[in-house]
Amino acid sequence: MANLFRSLVFVPGNNPRFLAKAKSLPADIVCFDLEDSVPKGEKGKARIMISDALKQREEYSADVYVRTSAPVAPTFTNGLSSALKVDLKSIVQNGLDGIVIPKVNTANEIKEIDEIISTLEAEQEPSDIHKKIHLVPSIESALGVVNCYEIASSSERIVALVFGIFDLLNDMGIEYTKGNPRGAKYSRYKVPVAATAAGVVAIDGIWQDLEDDDGFTKDCEVGRSLGYVGKSVIHPDQIETVHEIFHPSGPEIEWAKKVCEVYEATTKAGLGATVIEGKMIDEVHYKRAKALLEI
Repeated sequence: MANLFRSLVFVPGNNPRFLAKAKSLPADIVCFDLEDSVPKGEKGKARIMISDALKQREEYSADVYVRTSAPVAPTFTNGLSSALKVDLKSIVQNGLDGIVIPKVNTANEIKEIDEIISTLEAEQEPSDIHKKIHLVPSIESALGVVNCYEIASSSERIVALVFGIFDLLNDMGIEYTKGNPRGAKYSRYKVPVAATAAGVVAIDGIWQDLEDDDGFTKDCEVGRSLGYVGKSVIHPDQIETVHEIFHPSGPEIEWAKKVCEVYEATTKAGLGATVIEGKMIDEVHYKRAKALLEI
Protein backbone atom coordinates (compact mmCIF):
# COMPACT_ATOMS: atom_id res chain seq x y z
CA MET A 1 0.00 0.00 0.00
CA ALA A 2 1.25 3.45 -0.87
CA ASN A 3 -0.10 5.11 2.31
CA LEU A 4 -0.31 8.43 0.47
CA PHE A 5 -3.46 10.51 0.38
CA ARG A 6 -2.75 13.26 -2.17
CA SER A 7 -5.41 12.10 -4.61
CA LEU A 8 -8.55 10.09 -3.99
CA VAL A 9 -10.35 9.43 -7.29
CA PHE A 10 -13.98 8.33 -7.23
CA VAL A 11 -14.88 5.67 -9.81
CA PRO A 12 -18.54 4.74 -10.44
CA GLY A 13 -18.93 1.14 -9.31
CA ASN A 14 -21.50 0.30 -11.98
CA ASN A 15 -19.33 1.27 -14.96
CA PRO A 16 -17.10 -1.58 -16.21
CA ARG A 17 -15.12 0.71 -18.52
CA PHE A 18 -14.24 3.09 -15.70
CA LEU A 19 -13.37 0.23 -13.35
CA ALA A 20 -10.96 -1.17 -15.93
CA LYS A 21 -9.48 2.26 -16.70
CA ALA A 22 -8.84 2.81 -12.98
CA LYS A 23 -6.17 0.09 -13.07
CA SER A 24 -3.70 2.48 -14.69
CA LEU A 25 -4.64 5.75 -13.01
CA PRO A 26 -1.65 7.53 -11.39
CA ALA A 27 -3.68 8.33 -8.27
CA ASP A 28 -2.72 7.44 -4.73
CA ILE A 29 -6.19 5.99 -4.10
CA VAL A 30 -8.89 4.82 -6.49
CA CYS A 31 -12.23 4.64 -4.72
CA PHE A 32 -14.95 2.47 -6.24
CA ASP A 33 -18.23 4.22 -5.53
CA LEU A 34 -21.42 2.63 -4.25
CA GLU A 35 -22.98 5.94 -3.21
CA ASP A 36 -23.72 9.14 -5.13
CA SER A 37 -22.57 8.11 -8.61
CA VAL A 38 -24.58 4.87 -8.65
CA PRO A 39 -28.38 4.96 -9.20
CA LYS A 40 -30.40 3.05 -6.61
CA GLY A 41 -31.46 0.46 -9.18
CA GLU A 42 -27.82 -0.22 -10.07
CA LYS A 43 -26.55 -0.84 -6.51
CA GLY A 44 -26.77 -4.62 -6.67
CA LYS A 45 -24.98 -4.74 -10.02
CA ALA A 46 -22.30 -2.37 -8.72
CA ARG A 47 -21.64 -4.51 -5.64
CA ILE A 48 -21.00 -7.54 -7.84
CA MET A 49 -18.76 -5.60 -10.22
CA ILE A 50 -16.75 -4.07 -7.37
CA SER A 51 -16.34 -7.44 -5.67
CA ASP A 52 -15.00 -8.86 -8.94
CA ALA A 53 -12.66 -5.88 -9.35
CA LEU A 54 -11.27 -6.40 -5.83
CA LYS A 55 -10.31 -9.93 -6.83
CA GLN A 56 -8.05 -8.30 -9.46
CA ARG A 57 -6.39 -6.05 -6.86
CA GLU A 58 -2.86 -6.79 -8.08
CA GLU A 59 -3.69 -5.16 -11.43
CA TYR A 60 -4.30 -1.76 -9.80
CA SER A 61 -1.31 0.49 -9.23
CA ALA A 62 -3.07 2.64 -6.62
CA ASP A 63 -4.54 1.73 -3.25
CA VAL A 64 -8.10 0.45 -3.71
CA TYR A 65 -10.90 1.79 -1.52
CA VAL A 66 -14.69 1.58 -1.75
CA ARG A 67 -17.18 4.30 -0.80
CA THR A 68 -20.24 2.64 0.70
CA SER A 69 -23.78 3.79 1.29
CA ALA A 70 -24.29 6.22 4.18
CA PRO A 71 -24.64 4.88 7.76
CA VAL A 72 -28.03 6.43 8.48
CA ALA A 73 -31.05 5.26 6.51
CA PRO A 74 -33.06 7.98 4.70
CA THR A 75 -36.00 7.20 7.00
CA PHE A 76 -33.85 8.05 10.04
CA THR A 77 -34.52 4.70 11.70
CA ASN A 78 -32.24 3.54 14.49
CA GLY A 79 -29.04 1.72 13.61
CA LEU A 80 -27.00 1.52 10.45
CA SER A 81 -28.73 1.48 7.09
CA SER A 82 -29.40 -1.92 5.56
CA ALA A 83 -27.73 -0.74 2.34
CA LEU A 84 -24.47 -0.09 4.19
CA LYS A 85 -24.56 -3.51 5.84
CA VAL A 86 -25.07 -5.19 2.46
CA ASP A 87 -22.24 -3.10 1.00
CA LEU A 88 -19.84 -4.18 3.73
CA LYS A 89 -20.72 -7.84 3.32
CA SER A 90 -20.03 -7.66 -0.41
CA ILE A 91 -16.69 -5.81 -0.24
CA VAL A 92 -14.79 -7.04 2.83
CA GLN A 93 -12.17 -9.27 1.26
CA ASN A 94 -8.44 -9.47 0.69
CA GLY A 95 -8.30 -7.03 -2.23
CA LEU A 96 -9.73 -4.14 -0.21
CA ASP A 97 -7.33 -1.56 1.23
CA GLY A 98 -9.86 0.79 2.79
CA ILE A 99 -13.43 2.04 2.98
CA VAL A 100 -14.74 5.60 2.69
CA ILE A 101 -17.86 5.98 4.84
CA PRO A 102 -19.96 8.93 3.62
CA LYS A 103 -22.06 11.28 5.75
CA VAL A 104 -20.74 10.11 9.12
CA ASN A 105 -22.50 11.90 11.97
CA THR A 106 -21.25 10.24 15.16
CA ALA A 107 -18.41 8.14 16.54
CA ASN A 108 -20.87 5.37 17.41
CA GLU A 109 -21.58 4.83 13.72
CA ILE A 110 -17.89 4.15 13.09
CA LYS A 111 -17.62 1.89 16.13
CA GLU A 112 -20.51 -0.23 14.88
CA ILE A 113 -19.03 -0.34 11.37
CA ASP A 114 -15.67 -1.40 12.84
CA GLU A 115 -17.37 -4.27 14.68
CA ILE A 116 -19.13 -5.43 11.53
CA ILE A 117 -15.88 -5.39 9.55
CA SER A 118 -14.10 -7.36 12.29
CA THR A 119 -16.87 -9.96 12.24
CA LEU A 120 -16.72 -10.24 8.45
CA GLU A 121 -12.93 -10.57 8.58
CA ALA A 122 -13.22 -13.35 11.15
CA GLU A 123 -15.54 -15.26 8.81
CA GLN A 124 -12.91 -15.27 6.05
CA GLU A 125 -10.28 -17.93 5.64
CA PRO A 126 -7.06 -16.83 7.42
CA SER A 127 -5.29 -16.46 4.08
CA ASP A 128 -8.05 -14.26 2.67
CA ILE A 129 -7.58 -11.30 5.04
CA HIS A 130 -3.96 -10.49 5.82
CA LYS A 131 -4.07 -6.75 6.52
CA LYS A 132 -6.19 -4.30 8.46
CA ILE A 133 -8.84 -2.64 6.31
CA HIS A 134 -8.63 1.11 6.81
CA LEU A 135 -11.54 3.50 7.35
CA VAL A 136 -11.95 7.05 6.05
CA PRO A 137 -15.05 8.80 7.46
CA SER A 138 -16.44 11.59 5.30
CA ILE A 139 -17.62 14.69 7.17
CA GLU A 140 -20.60 16.07 5.25
CA SER A 141 -23.14 17.32 7.81
CA ALA A 142 -23.41 19.87 10.59
CA LEU A 143 -23.52 17.07 13.16
CA GLY A 144 -20.49 15.42 11.58
CA VAL A 145 -18.53 18.68 11.81
CA VAL A 146 -19.45 19.09 15.48
CA ASN A 147 -18.33 15.50 16.19
CA CYS A 148 -15.38 15.23 13.79
CA TYR A 149 -12.64 14.84 16.44
CA GLU A 150 -14.58 12.08 18.22
CA ILE A 151 -15.24 10.44 14.84
CA ALA A 152 -11.55 10.59 13.89
CA SER A 153 -10.62 9.03 17.25
CA SER A 154 -13.25 6.29 17.24
CA SER A 155 -11.34 3.42 15.59
CA GLU A 156 -7.77 2.27 15.06
CA ARG A 157 -8.75 1.58 11.46
CA ILE A 158 -9.15 5.29 10.70
CA VAL A 159 -6.30 6.81 8.67
CA ALA A 160 -7.96 9.97 7.33
CA LEU A 161 -11.02 12.19 7.27
CA VAL A 162 -12.59 13.48 4.05
CA PHE A 163 -14.37 16.82 3.90
CA GLY A 164 -17.57 16.89 1.82
CA ILE A 165 -18.68 20.44 1.12
CA PHE A 166 -21.78 20.03 -1.04
CA ASP A 167 -23.81 17.78 1.24
CA LEU A 168 -22.78 19.95 4.19
CA LEU A 169 -24.07 23.11 2.51
CA ASN A 170 -27.27 21.30 1.59
CA ASP A 171 -27.66 20.16 5.20
CA MET A 172 -27.32 23.76 6.36
CA GLY A 173 -29.48 25.28 3.62
CA ILE A 174 -26.61 27.37 2.25
CA GLU A 175 -26.09 28.11 -1.45
CA TYR A 176 -22.67 27.20 -2.85
CA THR A 177 -20.59 30.11 -4.14
CA LYS A 178 -17.79 28.89 -6.42
CA GLY A 179 -14.34 29.97 -5.33
CA ASN A 180 -15.61 31.44 -2.08
CA PRO A 181 -17.82 28.97 -0.23
CA ARG A 182 -18.30 31.27 2.78
CA GLY A 183 -20.86 29.06 4.44
CA ALA A 184 -18.39 26.19 4.73
CA LYS A 185 -15.30 28.08 5.90
CA TYR A 186 -15.54 27.10 9.56
CA SER A 187 -16.18 23.46 8.69
CA ARG A 188 -13.41 23.32 6.10
CA TYR A 189 -10.99 24.77 8.66
CA LYS A 190 -12.09 22.46 11.47
CA VAL A 191 -11.78 19.08 9.74
CA PRO A 192 -7.95 19.10 9.29
CA VAL A 193 -7.51 20.43 12.83
CA ALA A 194 -9.62 17.59 14.24
CA ALA A 195 -7.86 15.03 12.06
CA THR A 196 -4.41 16.20 13.14
CA ALA A 197 -5.41 16.20 16.80
CA ALA A 198 -6.58 12.59 16.39
CA GLY A 199 -3.33 11.55 14.70
CA VAL A 200 -4.73 11.07 11.18
CA VAL A 201 -4.75 13.17 7.99
CA ALA A 202 -7.43 15.14 6.16
CA ILE A 203 -8.42 15.00 2.48
CA ASP A 204 -10.16 18.03 0.99
CA GLY A 205 -13.44 17.82 -0.94
CA ILE A 206 -14.04 17.79 -4.69
CA TRP A 207 -14.01 20.65 -7.21
CA GLN A 208 -16.99 20.25 -9.52
CA ASP A 209 -16.21 22.61 -12.42
CA LEU A 210 -14.02 20.56 -14.76
CA GLU A 211 -13.61 23.51 -17.15
CA ASP A 212 -12.22 25.93 -14.55
CA ASP A 213 -8.59 24.85 -14.21
CA ASP A 214 -7.50 28.08 -12.51
CA GLY A 215 -10.26 27.79 -9.94
CA PHE A 216 -9.31 24.17 -9.28
CA THR A 217 -5.65 25.08 -8.79
CA LYS A 218 -6.52 27.87 -6.37
CA ASP A 219 -8.88 25.58 -4.47
CA CYS A 220 -6.08 23.00 -4.09
CA GLU A 221 -3.73 25.70 -2.81
CA VAL A 222 -6.28 26.83 -0.24
CA GLY A 223 -6.76 23.25 0.90
CA ARG A 224 -3.05 22.70 1.34
CA SER A 225 -2.74 25.97 3.30
CA LEU A 226 -5.43 24.71 5.69
CA GLY A 227 -3.57 21.49 6.46
CA TYR A 228 -5.14 19.04 4.03
CA VAL A 229 -2.69 16.50 2.60
CA GLY A 230 -4.68 15.78 -0.55
CA LYS A 231 -7.94 16.20 -2.43
CA SER A 232 -10.85 14.12 -3.64
CA VAL A 233 -11.12 14.27 -7.43
CA ILE A 234 -13.79 13.30 -9.93
CA HIS A 235 -11.74 13.26 -13.15
CA PRO A 236 -8.30 11.78 -13.99
CA ASP A 237 -7.19 15.11 -15.50
CA GLN A 238 -7.22 16.62 -12.02
CA ILE A 239 -4.65 14.21 -10.58
CA GLU A 240 -1.50 15.89 -11.91
CA THR A 241 -2.40 19.29 -10.47
CA VAL A 242 -3.27 17.76 -7.12
CA HIS A 243 0.06 15.94 -6.92
CA GLU A 244 2.00 19.08 -7.82
CA ILE A 245 0.34 21.16 -5.12
CA PHE A 246 0.26 18.54 -2.39
CA HIS A 247 3.90 17.56 -2.84
CA PRO A 248 5.66 17.32 0.56
CA SER A 249 7.56 20.36 1.81
CA GLY A 250 11.14 20.45 3.10
CA PRO A 251 10.16 20.20 6.79
CA GLU A 252 7.78 17.32 5.99
CA ILE A 253 10.58 15.43 4.26
CA GLU A 254 12.93 15.98 7.22
CA TRP A 255 10.24 14.77 9.62
CA ALA A 256 9.65 11.66 7.48
CA LYS A 257 13.38 10.90 7.53
CA LYS A 258 13.41 11.15 11.32
CA VAL A 259 10.35 8.91 11.65
CA CYS A 260 11.91 6.24 9.44
CA GLU A 261 15.26 6.38 11.23
CA VAL A 262 13.84 6.19 14.76
CA TYR A 263 11.10 3.65 14.01
CA GLU A 264 13.49 1.30 12.20
CA ALA A 265 15.89 1.46 15.14
CA THR A 266 13.02 0.80 17.55
CA THR A 267 11.73 -2.24 15.67
CA LYS A 268 15.26 -3.58 15.30
CA ALA A 269 15.48 -3.51 19.09
CA GLY A 270 12.32 -5.62 19.26
CA LEU A 271 9.99 -2.80 20.26
CA GLY A 272 6.83 -1.50 18.58
CA ALA A 273 5.47 2.02 18.71
CA THR A 274 7.76 4.85 19.76
CA VAL A 275 7.58 8.56 20.60
CA ILE A 276 9.25 11.34 18.61
CA GLU A 277 9.07 14.89 19.95
CA GLY A 278 6.07 13.97 22.07
CA LYS A 279 4.14 12.29 19.22
CA MET A 280 3.24 8.60 19.21
CA ILE A 281 4.64 6.88 16.11
CA ASP A 282 3.49 3.43 15.01
CA GLU A 283 3.60 1.35 11.83
CA VAL A 284 0.98 3.45 10.01
CA HIS A 285 3.06 6.62 10.54
CA TYR A 286 6.21 4.78 9.49
CA LYS A 287 4.67 3.50 6.26
CA ARG A 288 3.34 6.93 5.38
CA ALA A 289 6.72 8.53 6.10
CA LYS A 290 8.49 5.96 3.96
CA ALA A 291 6.02 6.44 1.11
CA LEU A 292 6.41 10.22 1.37
CA LEU A 293 10.17 9.87 0.89
CA GLU A 294 9.56 7.83 -2.25
CA ILE A 295 7.54 10.58 -3.99
